Amino acid sequence: MTARLLLATRNRKKLEELHRILAPEMPVEVLGLADVPAFDEVPESGATFAENALIKALEAVRHTGLVTVADDSGLAVDALNGMPGVLSARWAGHQRDDAANLALLLEQLGDTPDDRLGAAFVCAAALVTPDGSQVVREGRMPGRLVREPRGSNGFGYDPIFVPEGYQLTSSELPAADKDAISHRGRALRELLPFILRALEGPDGQ
Repeated sequence: MTARLLLATRNRKKLEELHRILAPEMPVEVLGLADVPAFDEVPESGATFAENALIKALEAVRHTGLVTVADDSGLAVDALNGMPGVLSARWAGHQRDDAANLALLLEQLGDTPDDRLGAAFVCAAALVTPDGSQVVREGRMPGRLVREPRGSNGFGYDPIFVPEGYQLTSSELPAADKDAISHRGRALRELLPFILRALEGPDGQ
């Protein structure tokens, strides 16, 4: 029987990314929140990425009974003392509009010299199982920002983020290349042994 894993998100690109990482390891059906009965999602009220990831995973397990992975991620900009951080998705307001968030960030960095545009994408990924087990791992992707969006393969702040050692933005990189270095890919690969162990047990069937 193919194992079932819930990724507590409605973002199809995140679902595809997790499936690409898991698929070589074992047959798994990756579900998103749109694939399970609806439930009221609690606010992401944590002060850290790890706290928010756990909030989402715990709530999803409580409502679905499925082995669940949730992530919280964002952009930490050196010149803004690590912000937007956990506020990345709603930096320009609660409408969670990628274009508005990106435009506001670029405006705020308008007077910042190019050599001070260092930044990093950060992701905390949490695994919670129906028996109450919890594991959290974090991944980082360092790099720098550019002032004009480039590329169409990514989302969020990807079009203005150039990973360390690259000339292309995250939105210009092929999916496989991005997976290999991304903050989410790194966090999920750290979590992978625990995911596989959970899915091999009775809770994953």
